[in-house]
Amino acid sequence: MIRLGEKQKLVIVKKVSFGVYLAVPGERQEERVLLPAKQVPEDSDLGDEIEVFIYRDSSDRLIATTKEPKLVMGSVAELTVAQVGKFGAFLDWGLEKDLLLPFKQQAKKVNAGDKVLVSLYIDKSGRLCASMNVYENLRTDSPYEKDAHVTGRVYEISDNFGAFVAVDNMYSALIPKKELYGHVEIGEDISARVVQVREDGKLTLSIRDKAYLQIGRDAEEILKIIDSYDGVLPFNDKVSPEIIKRETGMSKNEFKRAVGNLLKAGKIEIKEKVIRRI
Repeated sequence: MIRLGEKQKLVIVKKVSFGVYLAVPGERQEERVLLPAKQVPEDSDLGDEIEVFIYRDSSDRLIATTKEPKLVMGSVAELTVAQVGKFGAFLDWGLEKDLLLPFKQQAKKVNAGDKVLVSLYIDKSGRLCASMNVYENLRTDSPYEKDAHVTGRVYEISDNFGAFVAVDNMYSALIPKKELYGHVEIGEDISARVVQVREDGKLTLSIRDKAYLQIGRDAEEILKIIDSYDGVLPFNDKVSPEIIKRETGMSKNEFKRAVGNLLKAGKIEIKEKVIRRI
């Protein structure tokens, strides 16, 4: 069977002036695909095997190419948006015909020149298209262990679970909601720490460091926030966790640890309803 969107070795079964027809070795040869003449290796002859990639040309006809696509079925790749059209964005994937990323498969709006992380799928019309929903095609065999520092692309954000990340643009990972800090967006590249390697191989991440390392950075961030309020923060560590999260991006415990650090250092004083910088 000739497989759309995949690389496979096919055999030459017919030569014509405009190329050669290829078929699956050992199978009935009614199913054939054309490899255009300009891509046929020199001195090729009937019976020779050629490794090709199968896609559709501008007329939606099945076609073979010896060019190396940047994306194949079952994988994930970062592609550049060549242009945006009526039905979606068109991505440069190394072949003559650009790859369509339909609007409904975009996790966020993309523009020409953007680099997007996508996987490949076959739509209802039998055409190859790209999708920014890459979860099913990410690998679970990363080389990383607990406490390793990694980088990855945020490709989905869930109100229930947190931020889904493709580490190194290939490995499946999640930043749980409780570990999110500050403002994180789809398409953003982030640095994180591995807090767990799950039994299924997926990674659990945190964009915050271990508590004893993070306190100093949190303290500096709080000082910046206090300065933005002209030296008087209009709440203290007695307010609700929701307010602290909204204003600082920290959990209540993280906020209290950092405030305690600043208090001990003599940089702030805590009043009944405010925190004042000294």
